[in-house]
Amino acid sequence: MKKHMRIVLAAVFSFALVGAFALAGCSSQPAEEPKQEENTQTQEPQETNDPVELQIFAANSLSKAMEEVQDLYKQDHDWVTFADTQYEASGTLNEMLGAGSYADILITASKGTMDTAVDEGYVDANTRFDMFTNELVIVTGEGSDIEKSSLEDIATGEYKISVGDDNVPAGNYAKQALSTTDPACWIDPDGKTGSDSAGKGGTFAGTPLEGMVTEGSSVGNVCSYANSGDVDLAMVYSSDVYRFGGVKIVGTVPADTHKNIIYPAAICADSANSEAAQEFLDWAFTNEDAIKIWQEWGFELAA
Repeated sequence: MKKHMRIVLAAVFSFALVGAFALAGCSSQPAEEPKQEENTQTQEPQETNDPVELQIFAANSLSKAMEEVQDLYKQDHDWVTFADTQYEASGTLNEMLGAGSYADILITASKGTMDTAVDEGYVDANTRFDMFTNELVIVTGEGSDIEKSSLEDIATGEYKISVGDDNVPAGNYAKQALSTTDPACWIDPDGKTGSDSAGKGGTFAGTPLEGMVTEGSSVGNVCSYANSGDVDLAMVYSSDVYRFGGVKIVGTVPADTHKNIIYPAAICADSANSEAAQEFLDWAFTNEDAIKIWQEWGFELAA
């Protein structure tokens, strides 16, 4: 009996040891690392802009100011470049568009030339707006001894003068003004005067200026005639004095003798970049630094 009890106790003890080792083995298993939470936040993709090249057709008188404004625009819009901007007389720009030349933006130096662009379908009429104003002045070469002049002085016929031809808006305004003198220095084909006239198609024949006028194909040419002394006086925009130099202002043409000098702008009807073109025009018309550039070159924003 005692021997049987010893066997039972030994068996119980063995089972106890096995259990103890089993528990020890379980407790020695390394603790499971807590799972790290996945980063569910995604970074916002940065906005990118497709490269775009804008082609601008602009009135001659805008060249210097426009170049500075374009350079300023590219600083914060590095995806935008400008093709070789075409600066010509406004009538010439319309002729180029009519011949199939491509442009995204048209800026002319008169309402009449923009009216033509609208009528011919060169621009989207819904995008048209008045951008700048200017004034017509009388200039002479910097070395000239003429210090002051007026329409009345010109009407004496004592001075050789230069104005733009029929394709140059500054020339149209000058001829409108010259039609108001007494006696008239330019005759409208329909007998109209001042702002009622288009300033085209008339003649200097039979007036005090017959044989005294040199017409230029651009305001640059008109200024150069005065600068060189080929003529005594010239009629150009005030902005042209800043742009070309070599001439000085000796008189201002009364605003009521000609149509208001307005520079309209519009997006071209065939533009493949109309949205980018509109963004540039909006910026050029509202950005403070751009406005300063326009004003430094003699342009004021149209109200």
